[in-house]
Amino acid sequence: MTTTTSKSQVAYHWIKKRITGHVYTPGYRLVLGTIAGELDMSVVPVREAIRQLEAEGLVQFSHNVGARVAMVDDSQYRDSMEALSILEGSATALAARALTPDDLRAAQAINAQMIETLDHFDPSAFTALNQQFHAALIGPCPNPRLHELVNAEWARLGRLRDSTFSYVPGRARESVREHENIMALISQSAPLDDIERAARQHHSATLDAYLQHEHPDEASRLRIL
Repeated sequence: MTTTTSKSQVAYHWIKKRITGHVYTPGYRLVLGTIAGELDMSVVPVREAIRQLEAEGLVQFSHNVGARVAMVDDSQYRDSMEALSILEGSATALAARALTPDDLRAAQAINAQMIETLDHFDPSAFTALNQQFHAALIGPCPNPRLHELVNAEWARLGRLRDSTFSYVPGRARESVREHENIMALISQSAPLDDIERAARQHHSATLDAYLQHEHPDEASRLRIL
């Protein structure tokens, strides 16, 4: 049982890495026998891995076709980004007055790491650091429900997209500059409305960049002020 479970997790992570890394693109047919052969295991743990990925929404199963990489629903992505901009904007403002100089230095250090990655850009690594940066800014937010909602939207975005920055890598340089602006507002004890607006517009700008790249005719849809 342990061996099967272990092998299913190996298969799960192997397949998921190829889906999130866009090696297996939306609609790609996942042939259990082929994958089992590549991993040198039986189809049983591969089938278990496929079921786990199906539960996460990364794989779709049809009795007529079999398992395929799920097609991406852009409307779900837009909804999550819009929700995240509102939720994290509020959380950032609520946390602002409780952030210590050490907290801000920690956020600044993360942003510095993000800047260092720009010359040898890795969208996935940049996105992971980006999430760490925002988590640092909202850490002292006194509303635990807001924390839950923000984390839920980040997790949902991770299932929908490995990294938005893989679609719009040029957005990364603008993003780190906006981080500096948000931190400056917090350091200067700017009005909380200004901090919230800057944090919300930061996420909205990333969504705008994506829409302009993927759906230029719909880019004007987002207008969160």
